[in-house]
Amino acid sequence: MSAPRLQLDFAGTRSRGGPLGFAVALVGALCLAGALVQQHALQQQRQGLELRRDALAGSLRHVQSPELVTGLSAQTAEKTVRELGTPWSQLLAELESASSDETGNIALLSIEPDHAKHRVRVTAEARTLELAIAYVQRLRKTEVLHYPMLENHELRADDKDHPVRFQIEADWSDAT
Repeated sequence: MSAPRLQLDFAGTRSRGGPLGFAVALVGALCLAGALVQQHALQQQRQGLELRRDALAGSLRHVQSPELVTGLSAQTAEKTVRELGTPWSQLLAELESASSDETGNIALLSIEPDHAKHRVRVTAEARTLELAIAYVQRLRKTEVLHYPMLENHELRADDKDHPVRFQIEADWSDAT
């Protein structure tokens, strides 16, 4: 009894892969082409962003102080804080309520605050000097305004109704 003869064929017959192998190779080639196109587009976008960054960095080099970068100086910031500290809603409510006692007889023209002194200057017009003085008397009863005084007044001869333009100056408090 002898053993059957063993045949070893290391080269074997090669198969061409058929249609399925060709389809897989085609899909792989298409994916590779898509990835290359996307890589190229991303490189172009990156180069554009680098150019914009360099242009912005170049323009920022010309700015000499951090105040110019932020747009605020210490004085501007301090002024803003003072403005925010003004009790505007209370001041305007007091001025409006005092002028509404005489319907249509007092017209407020301007309100100018002095933040450092906590003072406010009000310019208004009334039909008569008596109405202006009554307005000042009503302002003396308010909670926010203290010591309202009639600074000056003038009769407007250039207007056909001859109103009295007057200025009042008063202190304000930070009452809540």
